[in-house]
Amino acid sequence: MQPDRATQVRQGEELDIAQLQNYLQHQIDDFGSIVETAQFPGGYSNLTYLLTTDKGGEYVLRRPPFGANIKSGHDMEREFRVLSLLEKAGFTQIPRPLSMEASGEVLGAPFYVMQRLKGVILRANHAPKLNYSPEKMTELSSALVKNLAHLHALDIQKTGLITLGKPEGYVRRQVDGWIKRYQNSQTDDVPNMETVAEWMQNFEPRPQQPTFLHNDYKFDNVVWNTEMTEIIGVLDWEMSTVGDPLMDLGAALAYWCEPQDSDFSKMFNLTWLKGCLTRQEVVSNYAELTGRDVTDIHFYYIFGLYKNAVIMQQIYARWKKGLTKDPRFGGLIHGVFELSKMAIKAMDTEGV
Repeated sequence: MQPDRATQVRQGEELDIAQLQNYLQHQIDDFGSIVETAQFPGGYSNLTYLLTTDKGGEYVLRRPPFGANIKSGHDMEREFRVLSLLEKAGFTQIPRPLSMEASGEVLGAPFYVMQRLKGVILRANHAPKLNYSPEKMTELSSALVKNLAHLHALDIQKTGLITLGKPEGYVRRQVDGWIKRYQNSQTDDVPNMETVAEWMQNFEPRPQQPTFLHNDYKFDNVVWNTEMTEIIGVLDWEMSTVGDPLMDLGAALAYWCEPQDSDFSKMFNLTWLKGCLTRQEVVSNYAELTGRDVTDIHFYYIFGLYKNAVIMQQIYARWKKGLTKDPRFGGLIHGVFELSKMAIKAMDTEGV
C-alpha cells in the first residue's frame, strides 16, 4: 500500500489561503509559504486538509464541516487539547499538535494544525484491491485490538487525562444524550430506533474502572508504517473522553463488519476480509489483554450501532437542509435503517 494521499479540495470546502498564510507564518517556526492545498478523502465529520509549503513542510489542518452546529462533535479546541495531553503522557502514536486557532476569525470556524504522519491508512474502499493474506489480516486486526488495550492502560490520574471527562454516570449520560441528538435531527420514521432507545434506557451494564477513550476507534483512524508492521498514529480524537472502556470497545465493534453483514455495512470498514478477527474474537482478545469483565458487551455493541446511526442521521439532516453538497451524505438515511436493524438483532441474540 502507498501512503495515504490527499486529493483535490471538494467544491464548497475551500480554505481562505491568504488568511491562513498570514496566520500560520506567525504561529509555526520556519513555516514558509503555502504552495499547495489538498483534502483527505476519508471521513464524514470534520474536514481534514494537507498544506504543503515552499520549504518542503507538510502540515495537516482540521476544521468543522461547513454548516455544522453540533458543537460537542466538532470542538477543535478540545481535540487539540487531547493531543497535547497525550503527547505529555508519552503516548507516541499521535500527530504532534502545532497550532490552535479558536476564535474562528481566520477561516470562519475554529481549526488546528498538526504534524503530518506519513503512513498507510486502510480504508474500506481499499478492500477490493488489497492482496494481503488471511494471516496478514489476522495480524493487522489483532494489532488494532492490542493498541486499543494499550490506550486504555494509560493512567488517567497521573497523565491529567482525567480532566477531559466525568466518568461518574458516563454511560447513562451517553445513552440519554445520543437519544436526544437523534430526536433533534430526526427526518424519517424509523421505528427500530425508538425500540433500541427504550431498551438501552432499561439496561444497566456492570460498572467498569474508567479509562481514557478514543470513541471512534477503527481501521481508517489508524496510521501504519509503510511496511505495515506497526501502528504509528491514531487520528480523529474529536469524541475522546474519560469513561467506561467498554464504550470504546463497543464503538469499535459497531464498525467491525463481518462477511455475512450487509453491503452497506461493508462500506465503512474492511474487517470482512478473510483472516480478520470476528467481532467475538475482538472481544475475547481484548478481555485477555485487559482482564476486564466483558459479560455485558452486547449492550455496548448495541449502543455503538445506535450512536453510529445517530451520527449518520445528523449528517443526513444537514445534507437534506442543503448545508452540505457532498453526494455521499444523501444515502446515509439507509444507514439509520440498517444499523438500527442490526441493533435489534443483537438485542434478540445478546451477542455481537
